[in-house]
Amino acid sequence: MSLRLYDTAARAVRDFTPLRAGRVSMYVCGLTVQGPPHIGHVRAALVFDVLRRWLTARRFEVTYVRNITDIDDKILAKAAAAGEPWWAWAYDNERACTRAYDVLGVLPPSYEPRATGHVPEMVELIERLIARGHAYAADGDVYFDVGSFPPYGELTGQKLADLQPAADTETDVRKRDPRDFALWKAHKPGEPETASWPTPWGRGRPGWHLECSAMAEKYLGAEFDVHGGGLDLRFPHHENEQAQSRAAGDGFARYWVHNGWVTLGGEKMSKSLGNTALVDEVVQRVRPVELRYYLVAPHYRSTIEFTEAALEEAGAAYRRLESFVRRAGERVGSGAVGWDGACTGKPVLPADFTAALDDDLGTPAAVAAVHEMVREGNTALAAGDDEAVAGALGAVRAMLGVLGLDPLDPQWTRAGDGGRLADVTDGLVSLALEQRAAARARKDYAAADAIRDQLGALGVQVEDTPQGTRWELTT
Repeated sequence: MSLRLYDTAARAVRDFTPLRAGRVSMYVCGLTVQGPPHIGHVRAALVFDVLRRWLTARRFEVTYVRNITDIDDKILAKAAAAGEPWWAWAYDNERACTRAYDVLGVLPPSYEPRATGHVPEMVELIERLIARGHAYAADGDVYFDVGSFPPYGELTGQKLADLQPAADTETDVRKRDPRDFALWKAHKPGEPETASWPTPWGRGRPGWHLECSAMAEKYLGAEFDVHGGGLDLRFPHHENEQAQSRAAGDGFARYWVHNGWVTLGGEKMSKSLGNTALVDEVVQRVRPVELRYYLVAPHYRSTIEFTEAALEEAGAAYRRLESFVRRAGERVGSGAVGWDGACTGKPVLPADFTAALDDDLGTPAAVAAVHEMVREGNTALAAGDDEAVAGALGAVRAMLGVLGLDPLDPQWTRAGDGGRLADVTDGLVSLALEQRAAARARKDYAAADAIRDQLGALGVQVEDTPQGTRWELTT
């Protein structure tokens, strides 16, 4: 396999060699469901959705785990402020996250474990760490002893002597070292009893870092291929995950892959900063497939500055691809093209597209390859070369399928209420065109022109072709 990925731990692009031939295991940190997701949150899901699709197109069997953190300090605080049970608050926001994933065409993970469903595994992991001398209990809390693990800091290239105290607990006086981090947090007065679980150290709840280590091991084993997440998770979350898992005797992740931020006004999108663009709101003014294109087209390690102008530009670029697919499909038939890169059993992925994604998931060059093939397809359409049109259409749909952007995928043609609206629009335009055809048949050209002009004023461009009348939305 020729795929190469940038490994954060190695600080270099490395050849990707799976632990087991023909199989890839991948764990990606999901969201803490303290509120509805913004587009910065879902970028990681989209990045690793494309990686998963590409691995599958390369004929690998992929086991993909994305967790849900449904208990933490912020969830408890926000639920209390809203006067709701913490579990109801978490579940409502979990549903909002699922809705965002679904509307943007993110394939469901192989497994999507919740933190609260894996407390026994967490307790067992803590017991192993204590037995090995890497953790200690203190009045109901349990801490990881960073000084007991010399490689601590290797993932992010930091030295233990330079690190600041861990800020994940209010009971620093119980620590042996201010840099030790919490594995387990004792139940505090005033917190709901339902937000705690019995353990050998008393009632309490898990620390954030512990959750992912326990769930990754349960579903993927002691060692697995790829651990992914946003750039902001490198420290302390992923550094702490790696330390506690390896201290417990696991090999843990072989490759660390991190995606860049989505910024707004030069600042990372953050609920605490109040500079977010919620997915639910953005997809009310732009089609979800165009938002996906906007977030997928840049390189995953780059920063995306969110602006309305850039979003509109991305939408126009996608509509050019979509227009070709629909016009070519009307000309030669859409064909049965799967996102695994096959069209009627024959590979159709161009070499430049394949090389781009194999080179650290280079989506900018991959998207450029799609646009180049569309240009060739449009030339073939103009020349009436149906064989070349069919070849270009198959290649374009296969490439867009890998990116999750095929316009003819049911995800985009019939997507919930948006799909119903599209059906209504298609029906109304078709009705208008039938009336226009009837007017032309009776040689009432004034009426036919009036219908065309009215549709044009609504942004519907009508074109009469040898194959019949076709229409498309203007950009």
